[in-house]
Amino acid sequence: MPATPRGATLRRRIRSLGGRVVRRLGLLPGGMPDGLGEDEALLGTSWPYEVLVYFADTPEALYQIEQWYDTFRALHAEHPLVVVTQDSRTARAIRRDSGLDVRTVARYTTLDDVLGRSATKLALYVNHNPENFTCLRFGQLVHASLMHGDSDKLVTVSNQTKAYDFSFVAGQAAVERMARFSTLYDAHARCVPVGRPQLDDQLSLRARTPRGPLPTVLYAPTWEGGQPSAEYGSVATHGPAIVRALVESGRYRVLYRPHPLTGVRVAAYGEADKAIREYLAAAPAPAEGPGHGTDTHGDVAPAFAAADLLVCDVSGVAMDWLATGEPIVVTRPVGDVIIASSPLLELAPELPVSALGDVVATVDRELTEDPTRAQRLALREHYLGDTAPGASTRRFVAACERLMDVRDREVARIKAAEQPPALG
Repeated sequence: MPATPRGATLRRRIRSLGGRVVRRLGLLPGGMPDGLGEDEALLGTSWPYEVLVYFADTPEALYQIEQWYDTFRALHAEHPLVVVTQDSRTARAIRRDSGLDVRTVARYTTLDDVLGRSATKLALYVNHNPENFTCLRFGQLVHASLMHGDSDKLVTVSNQTKAYDFSFVAGQAAVERMARFSTLYDAHARCVPVGRPQLDDQLSLRARTPRGPLPTVLYAPTWEGGQPSAEYGSVATHGPAIVRALVESGRYRVLYRPHPLTGVRVAAYGEADKAIREYLAAAPAPAEGPGHGTDTHGDVAPAFAAADLLVCDVSGVAMDWLATGEPIVVTRPVGDVIIASSPLLELAPELPVSALGDVVATVDRELTEDPTRAQRLALREHYLGDTAPGASTRRFVAACERLMDVRDREVARIKAAEQPPALG
């Protein structure tokens, strides 16, 4: 069949024009990057960045990178850093809120061209977006997964972790979790414990925050997950009963902090979230101190600073709270989900649906007696390493520097191997 390049070219131009119009008007399906890149301006240029943070997501997932802004700024002060996105809306938000350099690159060929001209050494990733493979292709970089929290969810031991050269983890507990639940993966060689740099500012704020006349219980559940096997969330099954019982007891101030994606997959989660928000907004305030409320602040630090006890799900919130040394109660999901069992989950009081009637008594006991405090404090270093102010950030920067040295050695090794043998 004869080729018709003119017609094919015309069709491609029409499709391309139509795609641009759809992107410009913001008519894309949810979760799809708009692809409005700076490609034409970037082609043929180089950049001065040693570190690249690759974030291909749309604005709905900004919470995953927002928690790293302070840490990235600290790294940028030592080694120039750029955030690369596929979505112009995401880029604007990151640039506005972080002050970091951001570039939107829609085409792989553009990234290939720029990186081929630049001295970029290290690529960092805060999630397992399949689009990460656009950047993972580049062998002249060392690639490290950061993720956006350490937890006993299955995602923390996902087979996707193997795609990266290294995985930054909070502490020795995460290394042991990977070694226990991952197949064909040398966790001790490829996991790099750096602590949780996000906790540096959180603990400092907590130390400056006065305690209220009533203890504050923070209920911070996770979302329903991307699929039923990851449905660790408790909003639909536990949430209204937990909040109502604690408020009606009159002994606690309740602060509710929902996950940003609550209700995006399962409508019942969105309905329960709405009911909890409305209930807390209408609930009479305690006789003394601040009233009950819902916290949707991008930074979890203020909520952590105000709370005396955390009720949460199997999620990264539990690990971060461990740094405070205060009591924790962890819900148990009702679905058939996989939990990477750990010492913290085995130690923390659990709250299954069958025990919702005892939630006030459980909170009473944990705040007055705190029977597991000594063991919990012993676990803190195991999970998080050194939690002294600034220690995790310093470990993170030092780890990045070590990986850049690894990259330089590997690139030099490959170049040496490419040299023809000397004639004797």
